[in-house]
Amino acid sequence: MNPTDRGRKLLEKCALFSSLDEKARRDIAAYAKRRSFTTGESICRLGDHGDSMMAVVVGAVRISLPTARGKEVILADLRPGELFGEIALLDGKPRSANVTALTNCELMVLERRDLLPFLERNPAACMKLMEMLCARIRRSDERMADIAFFNLPVRLAKTLLNYEPDVRAGMKLSLSQSELAEMAGGTREKVNRCLREWQRQGIVELKNRWTIIRSPEALRELVEST
Repeated sequence: MNPTDRGRKLLEKCALFSSLDEKARRDIAAYAKRRSFTTGESICRLGDHGDSMMAVVVGAVRISLPTARGKEVILADLRPGELFGEIALLDGKPRSANVTALTNCELMVLERRDLLPFLERNPAACMKLMEMLCARIRRSDERMADIAFFNLPVRLAKTLLNYEPDVRAGMKLSLSQSELAEMAGGTREKVNRCLREWQRQGIVELKNRWTIIRSPEALRELVEST
């Protein structure tokens, strides 16, 4: 199977199109175009014209927002099967965030001129897209509430627990302490102190730039105690 066909097969399995029948999934996948990006390459920038939605086929991409101090707030890292760019695609307005290739990656791109008529013909896909948008709004609201009401250790514990779908003892995360700080809404120095204390307690291990989770149960207890 060539890369384009492989990408279309994955696109057919995306959550957005899971409620469609096989023919409808093939129809929408036929519109998709494959694009490749190298690690660190910009896929789109805040304020760019938004005329497409993209699905990650291979690799990972990072969604972020620049801050007034020249840093970035990391909103999410997306992996194969996940979609992004749907907000600008639906309202036709500029991109609402930066998207960067976290690794070498392949994307399947759906243009607005193709997807909007398809959604009009397929109410089930339209409803699924609304569900996805609502889920992202809820996550955004939760993030703002966390920053407003919870201290850094709780926010950092949530970041570690939510970064991968199935966190288990021994899981290794390659996120730098600066990246963790950007995701948890803190400074690198405070994140470093927190991780060092957790290492002393046996909750995590810091080794060769990896953060290794030794006790996800302890992190969950910290989150649940708030």
